Amino acid sequence: MKVLIVYAHPEPDSLTGALKDVAVEQLRADGHEVRVSDLYAMGWKAHADAADFGAVEETNFMLASGEAFANGTLSEDIRAEQENLLWADTVLLHFPLWWFAMPAILKGWVDRVFTCGFAYGAGGTAIPRYGDGVLAGRRAMLVVAVGGREPAYSDRGINGPTADLLFPIHHGILYYPGMDVLPPFVVHGAIRVDDERFEQLAIDLRKRLAELDTAEPIRYRRQAGGDYDRSLRLEPGREEPGATGFGLHIAS
Repeated sequence: MKVLIVYAHPEPDSLTGALKDVAVEQLRADGHEVRVSDLYAMGWKAHADAADFGAVEETNFMLASGEAFANGTLSEDIRAEQENLLWADTVLLHFPLWWFAMPAILKGWVDRVFTCGFAYGAGGTAIPRYGDGVLAGRRAMLVVAVGGREPAYSDRGINGPTADLLFPIHHGILYYPGMDVLPPFVVHGAIRVDDERFEQLAIDLRKRLAELDTAEPIRYRRQAGGDYDRSLRLEPGREEPGATGFGLHIAS
């Protein structure tokens, strides 16, 4: 299996960095090919701008990225990461949850790499998407360190359920261009992790890595699967019993 790890933390000796090291070591020991995009070490430019596109005629920013993709004039760093995504069978995103989202440098990786014509808008349309697209057939999993304790991220927790906080990444970034999204590996209470707990976390992560190619993905509904009307609203009666909010878009 070919695994791309996109890693976003400024401190190599952080919990996120240590879990990334566990993943690289274990995956390679199991015979998998691994590439690591260490965004901070790479000095990744976090903001998308016209300098990413080279010479293009299109003035609409979104469409300009598509023109640059089609013409092969995207900046070298973007083209390299797109090639990494096409190379990979599985993509792991390793990051801490900062202000209820991924770090800006990782969001900037998405903004710049997931261009029109590559991750969306292929053929000049918005389709295929949500379960189909250029990245279909690949798997993705988040490895996320969360500072607060788990009860605060539960159904009655003040911060909201972890699954809801990760939905925009799972569904809107990874599933949108076609990837199958595995349940995340989430570490709550990440601010203070002693050696004993870290050893258990490493064991748990290794178990999850061993199941990357067999684990059941989150059963998001495909846009083209017949569950949505022409306005992309879920058809009446398609929801699972008791499902609300983001849960409406997960089938049984």
